[in-house]
This record gives sequence, C-alpha cells and structure tokens, in this order.
Amino acid sequence: MSVLLFGVTALHIIILVILFVATLDNSWWVFSEDETVNLWYDCLYENNTNAWLCSSVSDNEWFHAVQALMVLAVLFSSFSFMLFMCQLYTMERGGLFYATGIFQILTSLTVFTGAVIYASHVSEFHPNRDKGGYFGHCFVLAWVAFPLSMISGIIYIHLRKRE
Repeated sequence: MSVLLFGVTALHIIILVILFVATLDNSWWVFSEDETVNLWYDCLYENNTNAWLCSSVSDNEWFHAVQALMVLAVLFSSFSFMLFMCQLYTMERGGLFYATGIFQILTSLTVFTGAVIYASHVSEFHPNRDKGGYFGHCFVLAWVAFPLSMISGIIYIHLRKRE
C-alpha cells in the first residue's frame, strides 16, 4: 500500500511541476529561436545587448481565458494535493478520496479547455506575424498534463485509505 501511495503522490507532484512549467515558462508559441510567446509576455532576444526584450501579449478575450484556465488548473491541482495530504492523515480507514479526485478531474478539464482554446485561436493571438511559427514546449506540456491529471483523478476516486 505504501508503494501505491508513493506512486500517486509522485504522479501528483509531477503533474504540478508540469503545470507550473506550462503556465510560467516562455514557449507557448515560437516564431524563431530568437522570439517566443508565453501566456504573459512576447519576448524577443536582442543579439546586440544579449538580453530578452519582453512586451505584453494580446488583449484578446480568448487569450485571457487561456491565462485564467491555466492558473485555475494550477490552483485546482495544488488544492487537490493539499486536500489529499489532509485526507491521508485525518480520514478514517476505508474512506475514499472523492474530493481529491474531483479536483484533479477539474484540473484536467481546465487544462484541456485552455489548450483547445489556444490551439483554435492562435491566429487571432498573433495576427501581425508573417514569420510562421509553431507550438512550443509549454503547449505540449499542457497537453501532457491533461491525461495525466485525468488518470490521477480517476485513481484518487478509486483509492481507499488503508492502514
């Protein structure tokens, strides 16, 4: 049983790290190696000064929805982890981790919704860009976090506390 608890806890921590990186790192959309866009800033690497020059991103309402959903996913997952730890030490034997599982499933749904909105509206977020571009590693990490948090939520719902 302790191996299962360790595995579930490790999976949850991995999901939290992935969500933090996906939300805060600078690569949701990449124009070139010198210019990336994250959820918060559009950054251009200036070779003359060897520094990143960053400006605010789009004021598009859909973009703000993606920002809010990713922050909400991090909050749901963090709350789920704290709730799991509390339930682990206070719940009576034989109890199920329903609340923890529900919050992990909510995490999964918010990440999924944010990634779908970003993918379907990316041309609106960067309309004046004729440089092409591609999705960056943060976008991929958001898609990785989606099934992992769904699986984690399902595991929590079926997990019973034992001695």
